[in-house]
Amino acid sequence: MAPRDRHEEFAGLHASGCFLMPNPWDAGSARMMSAMGAKALATSSAAHAFTLGRPDMGTISRDEALAHAEAIVAATPLPVNGDFENGFTDDPHGVAETVRLAAEAGLSGCGIEDTMMVGGNPPYPADLAVERIRAASAAARAIGRPFVLTARADGVLTGHYDLAEGIRRLRAFEAAGADCLYLPLPPGKTELAQIITAVSRPVNALAAGPLRDLDVAGLAAMGVRRISTGGQVARVIHAALRDCLDGLLTSRSLSGLKAGAKGAEIDALLARGAGET
Repeated sequence: MAPRDRHEEFAGLHASGCFLMPNPWDAGSARMMSAMGAKALATSSAAHAFTLGRPDMGTISRDEALAHAEAIVAATPLPVNGDFENGFTDDPHGVAETVRLAAEAGLSGCGIEDTMMVGGNPPYPADLAVERIRAASAAARAIGRPFVLTARADGVLTGHYDLAEGIRRLRAFEAAGADCLYLPLPPGKTELAQIITAVSRPVNALAAGPLRDLDVAGLAAMGVRRISTGGQVARVIHAALRDCLDGLLTSRSLSGLKAGAKGAEIDALLARGAGET
């Protein structure tokens, strides 16, 4: 798939139906996800931070995020969306520059949050949050090829504002030019339905919290266009690593190693995920 084709494919995935977009943390996990049938991938600030031995939320620099994104883009033929937190800057012009650099890195889209990367992660004032998305949208439109801009309202997740304020922000982000709207971790299915009916652009749902009790078909039936996993797959892998090492180093048992995949199977999946025949 040529680079322009993957960008057009990503935009097309948002036009109808519902697709699952898992979040890898390195080239190997990206290729495994591709081999298993993913149609698109996305970076995850949390999963990336874990690979560097850091906590989530504001510990990754823009240069690090861009280099990481380039590695994920190069790993498979699939379109890739970038998790770029707050755009790595407060200033709308800086957010626009981040979008431009994201496109240069080969990404087919990126997400911009309304959350400051300072203590407590407070939201930006509403007017500034909208201006940041307006600047990001203008930069996305100037790229000259499809680029899906996702605007995130994270205050419900962080506990700084309620669902009504989150929906107000999503509507304003839509008016400012966002292509996809995203409010992570609404309290439940009823609140997610309110979000979907409040906007006309595609809505992303995070497979975390109460939404893990649903399935892809159920979310699709509600009108969700895109489902991301955020750092959840990386957390599952870290849980497996914890349990395996607990068996080895605490219980002194080797039995946990029996669950490992065969090397030949992994090799074949990695080759398939890279697009090799």
